[in-house]
Amino acid sequence: MIADEPPKTNRVLLVGVDLGLPHFDAELAELGQLALTAGLNPVHRLTCKRKAPDAALFVGSGKADEIKFLAEQYEAAEVLFDQSLSPAQQRNLERHLGLPVNDRTLLILEIFAQRARSFEGKLQVELARLQYLSTRLVRRWSHLERQRGGIGARGGPGETQIELDRRMINESIKRTKERLSKVKRQRGTQRRQRERRETFNISLVGYTNAGKSSLFNALVKARTYAADQLFATLDTTTRQLYLGEAGRTVSLSDTVGFIRDLPHGLVEAFEATLQESIEADLLLHVVDAANPDYPEQMAQVQKVLADIGADQVPQILVFNKLDAVPTESRPLKRVDTLEMAGHQIPRLFVSARDGDGLPALRSALAARVQSAVPHLTADEQALARFGHNLGQHENELKEPSE
Repeated sequence: MIADEPPKTNRVLLVGVDLGLPHFDAELAELGQLALTAGLNPVHRLTCKRKAPDAALFVGSGKADEIKFLAEQYEAAEVLFDQSLSPAQQRNLERHLGLPVNDRTLLILEIFAQRARSFEGKLQVELARLQYLSTRLVRRWSHLERQRGGIGARGGPGETQIELDRRMINESIKRTKERLSKVKRQRGTQRRQRERRETFNISLVGYTNAGKSSLFNALVKARTYAADQLFATLDTTTRQLYLGEAGRTVSLSDTVGFIRDLPHGLVEAFEATLQESIEADLLLHVVDAANPDYPEQMAQVQKVLADIGADQVPQILVFNKLDAVPTESRPLKRVDTLEMAGHQIPRLFVSARDGDGLPALRSALAARVQSAVPHLTADEQALARFGHNLGQHENELKEPSE
């Protein structure tokens, strides 16, 4: 065996079912990126067309036989579906294929579990995972054997294994929700303190891997983790950004990225993190200008913002990664407007990597703050500069994030 060869336990077969919806190819390509992000090794991609999913196997028995043959041929240890599977479909497929079968939802949960660093982030991922597993017990415990009843016995009289595990998971969900509620109250206290200081709050939002963390680092000279991969950042990071033209320091927050078909349980679980976007005074909607599928990604971000109640917050569109756009395709004007949902939204083209367009972005932010917040006195401006310089000094003393 070659030393550099990936372990066979990580080999996965990707399956995409075209149900007639747009952007099917882009979604399947994204599934491959998600698999790589999770540390898996996609060895083959299989696609098929159906008018509607099969109730039992999602793909039908003939296609299931083909999946089994290809999985054996490519020595895949797991089959990964791009669409969400019902518990019954997942169980039937595993029995038919003789291999673990998972879907896009569980893959995203696995990535979130790997990437969460803060206490709050880990709690949020754990809650979403428990809620997902609570519907899959029929798959995990197929024997349904009865436990012995009586004093000192595990489980109640005649309690089945599935009932016991469902009760244990429900208790874990309750405990995790209580702990998250405490964290949410702490975040609320921090937000109220910022409100009392009349801090102007700006949140970075956007599709995953649009370059939000890179832009965040470029604006505030922070050292938050940034990488060319999906969901590189999960935990909200907030820093102070000094806008000299406005003579004011604002609060800038980097938040978790969005993605197509983001599991609803994750949206609910990350309510405390996404609250930064809901209560922001301004959203910087970061877009990957080099991605040909960026219009669909923008639409997905707007959908999630509407789901969490942040679609009415003012936005500035920041088209990032200008350095990755071919020279002949770059816009002639770096600042313009784009009509979205019946509104003209300011749009700027920048490159967080080389700094192109960042001065114009800072000027746009300063103008927005000046129009929304009363001007500061000379003493208040000096105090803002002092706070900014102190924050920058503290950032320099901190170790880089892992």
